Amino acid sequence: MTAIQASVAPLVGTSRIDTEATRSPRIGVLVVAYNAVATLAQVLDRIPKTFRSRITDVFVCDDASQDATYLVGLGYKQITEDLPLTIIRHPANLGYGGNQKAGYRLAIEHDLDIIVLLHGDGQYAPERLEEIVAPLARGECDAVLGSRMMIKGAARKGGMPLYKYAGNKILTSFENRMLGTDLYEFHSGYRAYSVEALSRIPFECNSDGFDFDTQIIIQLVDAGKRIVEVPIPTYYGDEICYVDGLKYAKDVSSAVLRYRLGKLGMTSDGTGSVGDEYTLKDSAASSHAVILRWLAQMPPARVLDLGCSGGLLSERLRALGHTVTGVDILELPDVRDRVDHFIRGNLDEGLPPEAEAGGPFDVVLAADVLEHVRTPELLLDQSRDVLAPRGVLVASVPNFGHWYARGRTALGLFGYDQRGILDRGHVRFFTRRGFLRTLRGAGFAIVRNHTTGLPLEVLTESEGMMVRTLRAADRLAASMRPTLFGYQFVCQCEVQRPTVGVATLSEDGL
Repeated sequence: MTAIQASVAPLVGTSRIDTEATRSPRIGVLVVAYNAVATLAQVLDRIPKTFRSRITDVFVCDDASQDATYLVGLGYKQITEDLPLTIIRHPANLGYGGNQKAGYRLAIEHDLDIIVLLHGDGQYAPERLEEIVAPLARGECDAVLGSRMMIKGAARKGGMPLYKYAGNKILTSFENRMLGTDLYEFHSGYRAYSVEALSRIPFECNSDGFDFDTQIIIQLVDAGKRIVEVPIPTYYGDEICYVDGLKYAKDVSSAVLRYRLGKLGMTSDGTGSVGDEYTLKDSAASSHAVILRWLAQMPPARVLDLGCSGGLLSERLRALGHTVTGVDILELPDVRDRVDHFIRGNLDEGLPPEAEAGGPFDVVLAADVLEHVRTPELLLDQSRDVLAPRGVLVASVPNFGHWYARGRTALGLFGYDQRGILDRGHVRFFTRRGFLRTLRGAGFAIVRNHTTGLPLEVLTESEGMMVRTLRAADRLAASMRPTLFGYQFVCQCEVQRPTVGVATLSEDGL
């Protein structure tokens, strides 16, 4: 591995650092301080003289300290001319995470490009500010984490206690596995962010505690932002540690586990919504894969994609040779580049007039959309009317009869999740019988169907023996008892023709 390691997927979009490369970035330093009367002045003194001219703002945020930290900050400002200091005292303690939120709001309000997090207790070396900022200034990433673990043995030589070293390694390994990253360390508080990246993630939704740092990494990873690490020295002195180690371990483990389970739909991820765009389900066993497989067997067709979101599935359909008209209530970025024609419309009110006028269509696609509208019967009726002769409807819905939803309801724990079967945007719930009855009631005959199992790929990218066994067991259970173990139902339908019998084909016995 290199000294500076890229750890997550490439950046989606272009950062302000890239687009404004003609000027030097506006750099801010956020000093979070609590009861730091003995160390604050030393920390500010250690900011390199050669780097000070590059700093636009230094925010010293005293989190309602019980000592004279605020007065030390004010006094230091009076005698220092080469640091653009702003000294702030919060009237009430906001917590470690809450203090950062206040500082990042200031960075956004002051139109900074980069903000560096520095601790007022001196645990992290201000002398390394230039190294921390460098990858961001070069436009190589969206966040930089200072890592004490990159150089073998350095953390222990720097005085990191053995129990903290072991805990750090164990937690980091678990977090990497849950997030699909390859970071050396999640638990350093020395880091820098692109302010543009911060403005695009919901950091305000995060905890006010020490697990804030892990939650913000989760959000960056989820948003596809680039993170790099740089080595920093380890220093443990006589500073007071306010972190409850056991509680911290529980909180950060819970955060990454909630995120991973949120991808599966079994809980909210707890870190807020990153955006309104529905992701493409890349697994070969997913409903999207089934739909793509079916449409790959058709000649080039005119497709009406209802609830197309950002057009990720539509883009794949176009690659198969189909012409796609997308409909959604929101026009998300890049959607017009992914569809041939985009229509903005509220499907709760039925098909938009432009969609009805644009028919007939060879395929109407309702992928994971019927559960989001209050009157799916109306939408299906109108979809039937815009189909060409021998045209087909392809629809998928989550199975409310799945063991997870049944168990939640039986235990009185019914509530909405971030995504999945109990997605907070769902207003209608379908069992197998209810789904088939709704399709037939709208005048459709089912000619092909499929039941998907759990999307286990969101829990782990591993393909070890245990995971392969679990996948096989879940597929077998879904095929034998789809009403209980089926995660989603996918159907291909034709308009019912009273005078012609329609044979029903099944891939898995739905």
